[in-house]
Amino acid sequence: MAQILDSLPPEESGKILCCYVNATSKIQVARISDIPNWYFERVVFPGQRLVFEAPKEAHLEIHTGMMASAILSDKIPCDRLAISEPSSFEFEMNSEAAIDPFHKKPIVPLIHTKNVDTIKPLVFSVLADVH
Repeated sequence: MAQILDSLPPEESGKILCCYVNATSKIQVARISDIPNWYFERVVFPGQRLVFEAPKEAHLEIHTGMMASAILSDKIPCDRLAISEPSSFEFEMNSEAAIDPFHKKPIVPLIHTKNVDTIKPLVFSVLADVH
């Protein structure tokens, strides 16, 4: 579940779980400021994934950091960033690994156990310097 530090106002009922990935090499600031009585702002480092809850009608502003300023580089409707949230029942019943929708890789790899002896002798290779 997403960590929510700034909870949505109680009158906001249509909230969605969203995900934004900073695919740049620069620090970004993600901000939602178009919802009355609510303000959301987080720093997103290069390669970091930000998961958050927001109203469906909200827009995520992406400000890309420069030396002494930040430039509004994108404004994304939050409904375009929506991800589906599996229920706890799905986690209990599904024995296969969940797939990351962005990278098409397992989110948590399955644990494969072996019933064989895995202790093997350690072998060293020694290089000699000959002059």
